[in-house]
Amino acid sequence: MGVRDSIKAITMLSVQSSTLNGSTYTKIGTLGQSCFLLKLINNSPNAVFISFDGTHDHDFLEPSNNNGSISQVNAQTNSQPNGYLASFPANTTVYAKSTAGTGTVMVAGYYQPSF
Repeated sequence: MGVRDSIKAITMLSVQSSTLNGSTYTKIGTLGQSCFLLKLINNSPNAVFISFDGTHDHDFLEPSNNNGSISQVNAQTNSQPNGYLASFPANTTVYAKSTAGTGTVMVAGYYQPSF
């Protein structure tokens, strides 16, 4: 199976900050595609921890201060040797943990479609 010389976006995953608690992780969603780029977006006034296994802290998003706090992970720049594809596997689940608040925590992702 080949790949196209283009990219597509996944449907954005999101969870309302009001459903989060500071002691356990809440599922934001599951990646439907193998993504080479993830944008983790915090649009809430509270700091948010991100996990890819539902147990351990893997990323941290600062409070948004009305502008949105973003962490962008470009897996492709970390591929070895250079020029090989590195990506988050399809069906990877992303979780968030924070104090309940207002706003939304979101995940945007980009992948290279096959034909």
